[in-house]
Amino acid sequence: MDVTVEVILPCLNEEAALGWVLGRMPDGYRAVVVDNGSTDRSAEVARDLGARVVGEPRRGFGAACHAGLLAASAEVVCFMDADASLDPRQLPRVAEPVMEGAADLVLGARRPRAAGVWPWHARLGNAVIARGLRRRTGAPLHDLGPMRAVRRSELLALGLNDRRFGYPLEMVLRAAAAGWRIAEVEVDYLRRAGRSKVTGTVLGTLRAASDMRRVMAGHM
Repeated sequence: MDVTVEVILPCLNEEAALGWVLGRMPDGYRAVVVDNGSTDRSAEVARDLGARVVGEPRRGFGAACHAGLLAASAEVVCFMDADASLDPRQLPRVAEPVMEGAADLVLGARRPRAAGVWPWHARLGNAVIARGLRRRTGAPLHDLGPMRAVRRSELLALGLNDRRFGYPLEMVLRAAAAGWRIAEVEVDYLRRAGRSKVTGTVLGTLRAASDMRRVMAGHM
């Protein structure tokens, strides 16, 4: 199979979801699973299913994302959660505008497909961040979508520093400051396998929001 896009999947104890996620990778898309200190069989399962597995012992969503970015070699990379809340078969929706030169960064705006998929506290926090981004950058964003696509070399050149939950936000802020064309497409948001480390609890959502406020304040 000719690989045109690499898909970076930050992973912390997602053994139950990986079979479905990796089994739905489109042709030409190769998974790079970044094991961020899992205590289950995530790394072994991913390897057995043909994914490239990268270890990142330093805990943090941004640390895992960046480790995958450094390990990748494809010109275009995607980021996506490994918890089965997003369908890999929709990756071309976000990747193709970048591959065709129509956009520099594309985010997948989540559209819930079942009741209770997106808890109120997480949805509210996301809406506040998205409104701030629209006001700050002018980019037509309504979701800080975890499924996204970008050219690897250009993203590396932005020099992202955050290694926690602020990484996705810093990506958008730095891209906007660099004059990138930022776009948004709709993707399905599904019921994830297991409980989310972020949106599954109010505390997790508050922790992520705190990281994002810190990043936003640093880019005033």
